[in-house]
Amino acid sequence: MTEIKRKSIIPVYGVAAAWVMYCVFFPLYSTWHYIALACTAALVFAVLSAIFPGKTEFIEAPEEPVSTGDEKADALIAEGRVAVIEMRGLRDSIPDESVQKKIDDIIFVIESIFAKVVEDSKCYKQVRRFADFYLPTTIKLLHTYDRFSRSGAEGDNISGTMGRIDNALGTIHDSYVNFFDSLFEHQALDVETDILVLESMLKNEGLLN
Repeated sequence: MTEIKRKSIIPVYGVAAAWVMYCVFFPLYSTWHYIALACTAALVFAVLSAIFPGKTEFIEAPEEPVSTGDEKADALIAEGRVAVIEMRGLRDSIPDESVQKKIDDIIFVIESIFAKVVEDSKCYKQVRRFADFYLPTTIKLLHTYDRFSRSGAEGDNISGTMGRIDNALGTIHDSYVNFFDSLFEHQALDVETDILVLESMLKNEGLLN
């Protein structure tokens, strides 16, 4: 996160008002009058700045673009980051803490899925399908939940829909975990093959019974 300090505009307005009031009630005939006006304005600005210091905001720092050497994979990874940022915004907008926790868990898995593309671009086709079909539906459900939660209205349709989305988030998380695990299938097969080859070589050398 990046910290940004935003100054209040009130001290500026205060200085402008001080200038107007001074000009109305006091003369501006000499250099000393202008010095007095400047001092008054500076004092007003200092006092109002102390009373209204502004606010500090924290925004998500933009991540450096990832380059895998594959343009399609890079575009897919960037798309995943945009989706995660959108989901985090929805997460912060939804007041229910249990729903927020479920969204956090889903986001963690999604980030892991796209990180896998960075590690192994062979996963591109699988994750492309994930990004095209599953991810947009999840985001759509979160938008619906967010909109209903902020509607201020109550009713069977609203509460029922929110409840179904809440329940679905757990299923979505588990499905995404299973999908992430499937991305390691070919690596698991490669490891199994390597183990069989190693065992065969050891047996041939008489090093393994």
